[in-house]
Amino acid sequence: MERLEGSSAVPAQLRGGIVALGNFDGFHLGHQAVVGRAIERARAEGRPALVATFDPHPVRFFRPDAAPFRLTTLEQRQRLFAAAGADAMIVFHFDAALAALSAEAFVAERLVGLIGAAGVVTGEDFTFGQGRSGNAEVLSRLAGQQGFSAEAVAPVRLGGEPVSSSRIRAALQEGDCATAARLLTRPFRIEGPVQHGDKVGRTIGYPTANIALDRYLRPRYGIYAVRGLLPDGRVLDGAANVGIRPTFDPPKELLEAYFFDFDEDLYGRTIEVEFHAFLRPEAMFDSLDALTAQMNADCAEARRILSTVP
Repeated sequence: MERLEGSSAVPAQLRGGIVALGNFDGFHLGHQAVVGRAIERARAEGRPALVATFDPHPVRFFRPDAAPFRLTTLEQRQRLFAAAGADAMIVFHFDAALAALSAEAFVAERLVGLIGAAGVVTGEDFTFGQGRSGNAEVLSRLAGQQGFSAEAVAPVRLGGEPVSSSRIRAALQEGDCATAARLLTRPFRIEGPVQHGDKVGRTIGYPTANIALDRYLRPRYGIYAVRGLLPDGRVLDGAANVGIRPTFDPPKELLEAYFFDFDEDLYGRTIEVEFHAFLRPEAMFDSLDALTAQMNADCAEARRILSTVP
């Protein structure tokens, strides 16, 4: 699937497409409904299916000091869009120039001028343009003036409430991996290159793959049953710590994953770690022996939980 910059004209073969437009962070059930509808229309009309997203997230632009909140990187979203059947991902770089565009200018310059959209699909709550002056109703009116169609997809509800990225973030911050996975349709995953660490885990029989949390939302600090997804397709069961490692000095915020029955070198390789169950909060131990004993118990519990997960 092609990845295109939203400040440049799309290739000729992708003009006249149906565009799913939104942030789509997490690509949860609600996002999947919007993108799925765009792809359905594109296939029925014999047109390209495009997904347009924003990076950085508008919240990061307007509130640069906001705590990390991302559920997916652009790379993860690109793979998810491709798996859904999209032909290309368009990335609008959210900067001062884009923020200053009126709703009318965004439609005329970006959707019509650069993309040549024949149709645009959004969620009902989507807003755009300077000061969030545009919404689904405004888009529909402007689409009629500019000669393309606009469609808004109703929110998907699960458990009596709309599915949303904020609902998923709240679940993860409570350590509720099951709810997050239901809303996402897959376990929450953190992706990054494996870094060199202090190598303390190796001295007690628990070598870990350390990954920086970067711009990801911080799940509840603690120990989790996890799976590691390697670049070659292998899937590894394991246990991981997310937090600051209070037993060690100085504190260092990391995701540290230990994979069962695995001793290969992963340094520099980009892997994904998916979260299946919260086991316990972080704790400080008086000795490495006490820490090792607890890690033995954590790994046994993680093995038990993961043995029941396909």
